[in-house]
Amino acid sequence: MPPGPGWAREFPQDLPTSPAGERGASDALSYIGVMPPPAATILIVDDHRAVREELAFQLGYDGFATREAADGPSGVTMAKAADVDLMLLDVKLPGLDGLDVLAQVKEARPELPVVMISGHGDLDTAVVAVRRGAYDFLQKPFANDRLLLSIKNALRAARLQTENRDLRAAMAADHQLLGQSPGIDQVRTTITKVAPTDVAVLVTGENGTGKELVARQLHLQSRRAQGAFVALNCAAIPEDLVESELFGHEKGAFTGATAAHVGAFEQADGGTLFLDEVGDMPLPMQAKLLRALQEHVVQRLGSGQTRKVDVRVIAATNQDLAAMVASKTFREDLYYRLHVVRIHLPALRERPGDVALLGHHFLAAATSRHGLPTRRLGAEALAWLGAQAWPGNVRQLRNVLEGAAVLAEGPEIRSADLLAVAMPTPARDGAGSTDWFLFEKLEDFRAATEKEFLRRKLLEFSGNIKRTAERIDLQRSNLYKKLERYGLK
Repeated sequence: MPPGPGWAREFPQDLPTSPAGERGASDALSYIGVMPPPAATILIVDDHRAVREELAFQLGYDGFATREAADGPSGVTMAKAADVDLMLLDVKLPGLDGLDVLAQVKEARPELPVVMISGHGDLDTAVVAVRRGAYDFLQKPFANDRLLLSIKNALRAARLQTENRDLRAAMAADHQLLGQSPGIDQVRTTITKVAPTDVAVLVTGENGTGKELVARQLHLQSRRAQGAFVALNCAAIPEDLVESELFGHEKGAFTGATAAHVGAFEQADGGTLFLDEVGDMPLPMQAKLLRALQEHVVQRLGSGQTRKVDVRVIAATNQDLAAMVASKTFREDLYYRLHVVRIHLPALRERPGDVALLGHHFLAAATSRHGLPTRRLGAEALAWLGAQAWPGNVRQLRNVLEGAAVLAEGPEIRSADLLAVAMPTPARDGAGSTDWFLFEKLEDFRAATEKEFLRRKLLEFSGNIKRTAERIDLQRSNLYKKLERYGLK
């Protein structure tokens, strides 16, 4: 549609254009002697030449390159080109209506921002345009500042959308389940089936097998992927703080509550809440957790109000919850509420064929993350990796490869490099015998003996954190901190 009276200003009619209708920023700016590099390429689709030229001049002055189309079909063809970053689209066009152009362009390039322009805009048309994917709707005549603001905002939104998509793709890659064993293939198959639903999932397996990775994959492949993923380790929280961490508290709710705190349920509203080591949750809290799951409401400590939440809960444990139900240490009703679908992760010793694949992956990731030279696993190192029992499972393997990548002297990782990192052994004398008194510092001696003590106790109790903590008379939260420090968790 033609612009309103007085909108188009004087513009040199002899400004050269390419056969494709392209008018670059440099062409427009050559009139005023300013030629910055174009910030983006904008396609102007309008059937009036004066409008296209006016817009091209304005945008060129602001550093944009422009291309032009005089009808709908040409606009669709040119918008599909990879060098177009945004489209200014008139509503009334010959050959194909602007709204139909918008629909076709969005189908081919959904990420391309489109700003609609019209000389006879109305609310109904604007609503339809936005529903079909337009970023904005401007009615002629419009001020230069309003047009520029809309374009910059649309480009920024498109850039953020692309960065967000790339970030999520990178997160998915970081949290992928690696392995080719039948057990891992079955886990991936189950995730694919269960993720699109909201059914409760109980993830079981020894410490370090990757239970949180399963939870993250369930989240990333679900309709909640755009929402938050909140992880809470029930065993690492002191008993008197579990309720606050789950449901939050108001200021002054208890001694030390100097400010309001949003609990994990509210943080995960619209997303996924991962409750790790749920078997370690105190019995009184199990009843409150069950109520939140059944009624989809939470109540902060110190508050008389309830809050509605939409949360998918995924629980994980390394304990036998069925046995705990039988011994009355875990609520039966909560067990069945959490255990709609069970995904069991095999221990690394049960999938020895995956050790080499995981080793190569962790080594490459470690060198990339720390900016180290490329390193490779030699045949001797691979044989050593394959011969280990890996009580700490995949997490222990990853930590060993990361440590070896940092400490190795040459491009090839040797078994000695792995052994130096993996084994919490004491110092050795010249004959290779164990001698705890070869440590030069008391601090090193204490760290080595404590690490070895904890490692053996974990093995004694099959990785059960709760039983280990009880036997060695240590709070679970403190034990978790020590395991993290020594790379045993």
